[in-house]
Amino acid sequence: MKKKTALIHGGIPIDPATGALSLPISQASTFRQKTIGDFEYEYARTGNPTREGLEKLIQTLEGGDRGFAFASGMAAIHAIMELFQAGDHLIVTDDVYGGTYRLFTKVLASRNIEVSFVDTSDIEKIEESLQSNTRAIFIETPTNPLLKISSLPAIGALADEKEVLFIVDNTFSTSYFQTPIDFGADIVLHSATKYLGGHSDVVAGLVVTKDKALSDRLSFIQNATGGVLGPNDSWLLIRGMKTLGLRMDAIESNARRIADFLSRHDAVAKVYYPGLTEHPDRDIHEQQSEGFGGMISFVLKNEQVVDAFLSELTYFTLAESLGAVESLVSVPSRMTHASIPRERRLALGIRDGLIRLSVGIEDVNDLVDDLNNALKRSGKIQEIENGRASVY
Repeated sequence: MKKKTALIHGGIPIDPATGALSLPISQASTFRQKTIGDFEYEYARTGNPTREGLEKLIQTLEGGDRGFAFASGMAAIHAIMELFQAGDHLIVTDDVYGGTYRLFTKVLASRNIEVSFVDTSDIEKIEESLQSNTRAIFIETPTNPLLKISSLPAIGALADEKEVLFIVDNTFSTSYFQTPIDFGADIVLHSATKYLGGHSDVVAGLVVTKDKALSDRLSFIQNATGGVLGPNDSWLLIRGMKTLGLRMDAIESNARRIADFLSRHDAVAKVYYPGLTEHPDRDIHEQQSEGFGGMISFVLKNEQVVDAFLSELTYFTLAESLGAVESLVSVPSRMTHASIPRERRLALGIRDGLIRLSVGIEDVNDLVDDLNNALKRSGKIQEIENGRASVY
């Protein structure tokens, strides 16, 4: 079954009770038992028919043993981290989402779980960071926000050799373009708020485990800690995912055009996008993913005009998050990655003037014109402020 077909027919596509093509929202907190212990569903935290449909859908798409739906992407990551205990060591991508960095440095640290932040695009650096107490390698690929690429097959082989868990945050690529379990990942997670939902109307996290042993452990954690996704949000996510393939194709087409435009613009110093021929790891990405996605980061030659540039945009909305049908723009150093100390951000290459785009499905000509006009106008505003011009 191809991906676009699986998005429609995967999971529980038809309600077994009524034949409805839209799985009903089961707004129930508890369920009747025929006799003690004889039931299909016991309690909504433990299992819910609508959430189950979503969990089976993501399990189908990622090709793992079982899916799990959580109240947010961070709730999903936190639940995965409950697999570890005091004294364990984790290797984590250095260029990681700010909220993930905060969880690892502020929450896990208090539990005496050691974390090494490593450039996982370099397999040798991962090998050098392995310790006797290393229990997992946690990566993003592409990374947020510098779009670095880590080799799934290489890390998967290393993790298997060293008998450590291989965990992949697949939010940027989505299950439509990339399925890390095929390359050795043990756990795949998504901030489903982003591309999977796709419409800026739901907050959710999804996890898929590779084998039954991991599934059983995470199932216990999900039920015990209780950060589950509600039935209404589960239904919204199922509906949003049905068009994931169509949206990702349109988004990537737009992103390729915009990345090419920015890479040739005189006001732009550097563009980060895995689809550009100059990206150092484009070949690796092509070997493990069927698309380059819709995230672009870039730096202006004059970083002083960033705020002026943002103020001149019309179709790119200044907002947190990503992966929606609407095009969004953010400044990671002051928004998504503000929780990371400035010294560390700069060391990673996350400059104060770095701009991140989440490309939507609008007409690409409007988006290019919007960026071009904002680049031109912000430059003129800077000239006025410097006293070199008196007209706009």
